[in-house]
Amino acid sequence: MNKEHPNISILKRFNPANPNTLAEVLAEDFVWHYINPEQSELEGDYFGLSGLTDFFQKLAGRTRGSFKVNPISIIPMGDELIITHVKDTLSLEGKPMEIDAVVVGCTIDGQIKEAWDIPIVHTAKLIKMVKEKL
Repeated sequence: MNKEHPNISILKRFNPANPNTLAEVLAEDFVWHYINPEQSELEGDYFGLSGLTDFFQKLAGRTRGSFKVNPISIIPMGDELIITHVKDTLSLEGKPMEIDAVVVGCTIDGQIKEAWDIPIVHTAKLIKMVKEKL
């Protein structure tokens, strides 16, 4: 029987929409690095739970709440690193689109210590957004 890598278990508990889950999985001195020259107003480093919450609030504002993360694959690398390929969907300036991104995370002592969020801007393409039923 294959046992799930501990870093994947930690990452599965990570939910940016729920600050309670974030507090459980983020190290106190956590750093989120956002790298995207197409969104220079969001680029930079965000520190701790409050910094990450601030980042996602800014992103929600820019995308009018349309931003969604759709994980494609999660690959642990050694004891500390984990690489996640995601396909984000969002609407910018009224244009619905999807874009691939890679998030590289570092876990130490059972918590996410640092992460690099890198959208692959050349994969961005316009899509038709489907409205979710309430």
